[in-house]
Amino acid sequence: MHTTTAGFSPEQLASLSAPLDRAKVQTRQQAGRSLAYLEGWQAIAEANRIFGFDGWQRETIALTCVNQSERSIGRDGRSGWGVTYTARVRIRVGAVIREGSGAGHGIDADLGQAHESALKEAETDAMKRALMTFGNPFGLALYDKRQRQVTSPASSTPPNTRHRLSTQRPVAASNAKEKGDLEPLDAATVQTILATVRRLSRPELEGFTKAFRKRFQVPAEATSIADRINQRRHHDWIEAFLLQHQTMRQPT
Repeated sequence: MHTTTAGFSPEQLASLSAPLDRAKVQTRQQAGRSLAYLEGWQAIAEANRIFGFDGWQRETIALTCVNQSERSIGRDGRSGWGVTYTARVRIRVGAVIREGSGAGHGIDADLGQAHESALKEAETDAMKRALMTFGNPFGLALYDKRQRQVTSPASSTPPNTRHRLSTQRPVAASNAKEKGDLEPLDAATVQTILATVRRLSRPELEGFTKAFRKRFQVPAEATSIADRINQRRHHDWIEAFLLQHQTMRQPT
């Protein structure tokens, strides 16, 4: 497991505080509005990635059928059923416990199928709401109407940290939009990043190095990651990591 009784590892904290990748966000139309959301499988995949496959637990602690009624379905008005469930799910990561409530609806000509659809949707909805409380990768960023912590090809840097590591960026804004996350860093920015990272304490530096290697799949045979810090995506991820550590050091 990656967690300890003291809390989350530096790697996990960096992942939880990182912006949400817009490529993982889905949209649907509801009541004339476009709603952004994460699919259930995506939330589970993120939990496995951040916490580890054996590092978190999900438990359905309440499941109630609140409606079952006959209704017409389809364009031909066939006889069918409408079913609604509510659910409450508990997520446990080490000593941290979060809960979420959700609802699910099922419509089918077969009553059993309607129940199954509603039950699954309710549990998934509750799970996503519980996981959301852990941070942006689970959809927390979508609750901000301006979605300032959701990345896009045009900008993947958190707005409140955009210039913390570098005040000199010669690449024009239009060019940056085209290159996105793979935009190369200039030498001065790379040196600034390295100097900042080297000021970390030894445990923090070890945690940073391990997290960077895993996040960007640095081969085990590479003896150093210094020469791997050369793109905008590296800059942005490191800023999120350092910002989290700065927040942790502040007295409460």
